[in-house]
Amino acid sequence: MARKLWQPPWGFREGALFVAGIALVGFALQLTVGYFDFYVLHFPANIVALALLVALIATGARWGDAPLLRWFSGMSFAIALIVGLLVLAFYMELTPQAVRPPPPSAGWVARLGFASVTSSWPFVLLYATTLLALGIAVARRLRHATRHDFVFLCNHLGLWILLAAAGFGAADMQRVVMYVREGETEWRVYNKNEEAIQLPLAIELKDFRLEEYPPRLALIDRASNKPQPEARPDYVQIDPTRTRGKLGDWNLVVDEYLHEAVRIDGEFRPSPMPASTPAARVTATNALSGAVKSGWVSGGGNVAGFYAALDLDDKSFLAMTAPEPKRYSSDIVVYPKDGKSVAARLEVNKPLTVAGWTIYQFDYDKDAGKMSTYSAMELVRDPWLFPAQFGMALMALGALLLVWRGAGARRRTP
Repeated sequence: MARKLWQPPWGFREGALFVAGIALVGFALQLTVGYFDFYVLHFPANIVALALLVALIATGARWGDAPLLRWFSGMSFAIALIVGLLVLAFYMELTPQAVRPPPPSAGWVARLGFASVTSSWPFVLLYATTLLALGIAVARRLRHATRHDFVFLCNHLGLWILLAAAGFGAADMQRVVMYVREGETEWRVYNKNEEAIQLPLAIELKDFRLEEYPPRLALIDRASNKPQPEARPDYVQIDPTRTRGKLGDWNLVVDEYLHEAVRIDGEFRPSPMPASTPAARVTATNALSGAVKSGWVSGGGNVAGFYAALDLDDKSFLAMTAPEPKRYSSDIVVYPKDGKSVAARLEVNKPLTVAGWTIYQFDYDKDAGKMSTYSAMELVRDPWLFPAQFGMALMALGALLLVWRGAGARRRTP
């Protein structure tokens, strides 16, 4: 005889309906209250909320043998929760998400929370329910744990710690951008209202360095001033091992290339000075008419503007694109408020961590290029990073133990 809905013991169907009910409550709150503000949970409010959650988990574990709590912390309800979160995550991946929640005057899709899913009430309620259910499941297993439960506890406790650190620590994360000029020391950043905020560390910029790739040559139409063909422009990449190319009807030969040059009396000469720019002496031969043009071409690439183009005919000319950055770095000295100074070279994807702050090479004055007089650095402070890393380490240990256990079982199989 088939089990009727809501007839004990409950299973996945009841879990799916329960999750749908939580989502409906979330949509109702979304329409009446608006998006959830995670910044409400900043220290110490997040500690209080986390303590209340742990108290609920401890109470649930104390009465964990009750049928309702066994179902709430069991597999069938966990699957229903995962499906609900996956539906929201799937929509979030397929649609653009707002960095900040949109205003109440936005359309119905935004008002229902889909414009910023992670700040919507349906997501928040399902996320909190997941933390509660997963926490009770872990606490129940801890009460009667044996060595056989170690892998389960590594995976599930690690996941709970990671989720809790991500949710309750979001409001405590600080992310700011500091602009420091060469030879100067800065300790202030500015918020969106242009108000200065003093940080507990200062950064001195000793030197900013920029390396560039060789530029490209392009055929420019005089009427539109755009690279040709306009629908899909063609370029010739300057390379020391490749000195020939073709653009339209013109065959090109790069006779000389200077990666760092300045223009003196109409000629480009090698110079390592900050205002130098790439330049190439090019010979262009028209494959149809046989006309030959020769001269210097330069894209400038900085505020010095050593620009030069080669006239080909009354319809087009040869130009050089601005060089693209290859690597940029900053030689800095960091002065923590309480601690010793640290000197380092800051590069992209090579951050520096000092006094709880992680400093990233972020940007520079792109218009000035190598002549940029400042460096922009992103500073991130996340006091909940260690708990999140600890949770991930537990999950990694649990995964390795699962693999090891499976390999051992296969070896014992005759």
